[in-house]
Amino acid sequence: MEPRLSFVTLGVADVGKARAFYEALGFRASAASKAEVAFFDLGGIVLSLFGREALADDAHVPASKPGFSGISLAHNVNSEAEVDQVLNEAVSAGAKLLKPGQKVFWGGYSGYFADPDGHLWEVAYNPFMALDAEGRVSIPAPA
Repeated sequence: MEPRLSFVTLGVADVGKARAFYEALGFRASAASKAEVAFFDLGGIVLSLFGREALADDAHVPASKPGFSGISLAHNVNSEAEVDQVLNEAVSAGAKLLKPGQKVFWGGYSGYFADPDGHLWEVAYNPFMALDAEGRVSIPAPA
């Protein structure tokens, strides 16, 4: 398997409401989106929103209740002030603030919000991993 992530699909209670939330944050839905699925280009990775029950059915697993799944999505920015700004934008769009921006143990600054379906998003400034001109994180090459 090639080391590549193509899609992140979030199971949501209501695709239309979830789509409206992400659009309020500035995400732009692809023309390929439909009532039952929404697609957003994230610069080489696609975020898709799909009904939670339908996603579970497609994967042949039981549909569990929303809650902590051991996964968070991250949005890195260029400064501590941007962390606070994005967290405020998310809350204004309908997110729940879980952790305000603050200095963290690894030397950066971050906070968390949950989207309307409870999916965790970290907003982080990492002074050790710069963003390129397209906003992509640059990490050190493998050893």
